[in-house]
Amino acid sequence: MEGQQKFRHIYIEKRVMDHPRTREILAHFPESRVILIDHYKAVFNRRGQSAALQHQSQNLILAAAKDTNVYPGAPVCQDFGNAHFYYTSCTMNCLYDCEYCYLKGMYPSGNLVIFVELEKIFAEVEALLSQFPVYLCISYDTDLLAMEDIAHYCTAWSEFAAQHENLTIEIRTKCGRTDLWDHLPRCERVIFAYTISPEPVILAYEHGTAKLDNRLEAAAEGIAHGFPVRLCFDPMIYVPGWEEIYHDMLVQTVKIVPLSRVRDFSVGSFRISESYLKNLRRQEPDSAVVQYPFTLDRGYYHYSQSLTERMERTLVEELGRMVPEAAVFRWEEPNE
Repeated sequence: MEGQQKFRHIYIEKRVMDHPRTREILAHFPESRVILIDHYKAVFNRRGQSAALQHQSQNLILAAAKDTNVYPGAPVCQDFGNAHFYYTSCTMNCLYDCEYCYLKGMYPSGNLVIFVELEKIFAEVEALLSQFPVYLCISYDTDLLAMEDIAHYCTAWSEFAAQHENLTIEIRTKCGRTDLWDHLPRCERVIFAYTISPEPVILAYEHGTAKLDNRLEAAAEGIAHGFPVRLCFDPMIYVPGWEEIYHDMLVQTVKIVPLSRVRDFSVGSFRISESYLKNLRRQEPDSAVVQYPFTLDRGYYHYSQSLTERMERTLVEELGRMVPEAAVFRWEEPNE
C-alpha cells in the first residue's frame, strides 16, 4: 500500500468470518477492533452518513459475495470497441479520496467493502464466458492496485484471466507503486490502465493518489516488465489555464513513458449521471470541480458541447503529433 493504511474498526459478516481470505486480510491489521455483523448493509447503508467525512477515517467491511456481482458496462464508461463489456465490484469504495469521484454520489458510505468470496464472482464470469468473449473492468469502484497488499485481487484476477483465453481484463488505477511488477503474474489480456492527470488537478482534487511523475514511472516500469499498459487521459477536468496545464502533462508523459510501447490511449472529459451528481454535490459543497455548472443531457451531466469538444480535441491532436501511430479511444455519448 502507498502509505500505511489503518482501519480503526473492521466489520465482518458472520458467514465469512472463517473464510481464508478474511483471515489473510485480518492479519494485516492486528490492532483493529473486529465487530461481527449479520450483513454489510447494516453498516454500509446506515442513514445520515457522510461519505466525504468517512474517507478521512475509513473503516473496513468484509462481506460475502452478493447474488449478482457482474454487470453490463455503464454508458459513461469506455468500452474500447468490445461488444461484450462488463464490470464487477469485488470491492466497493476506494482508499483514495478524489473530490469528483462518482462513488460519493452512488454509495451512502465512505467505508470500504471487500467481498471476500472471489470464487463466486469468478463463477459468474465463467457463466458469461461460456456464451461469448468478455471484456471485464474490475477496478471501477475502487483502486485494486492500491489495495494489492490487503487482498491480492490483482494477482488473483491475473491468474484467473490466464486460465480463460476469451477473457480480457482492465485494472484502472491512480497508484504509483513500482515494486509490484516483480510479483504480479503477467498476462497479455490483463491491461493496467493508468489515469493520467495534470499535477495541479491531482493536488487540488485527487487526494491521496500518486503524483503525476509516480504514476508515469509506474506505467513505464510496467511496460519494461512486459505488462500491457494503457494511459487514460480521462476524466479531463476543466481548470483555468487547462490548455497549458494539459500540454505540460503530455510533455512530462513523453519524457518518462515510451509512448510507442503503450497499448492504447483513452481520452474523455468529466461526465456523471444526474442522480450521482446530485448526491455528490451534497457531499462536496465546496469543491469547484463538483459545483461546476455542467450541462444536463439525457440524464448525464458534462461540460458544454463546445468546451468538451475543445478540450478533448486539443489533447487528441497533440497526442497524435507525439505518437502518430497511437491507438486513441475517445469516449462518445451513446445514441438512444
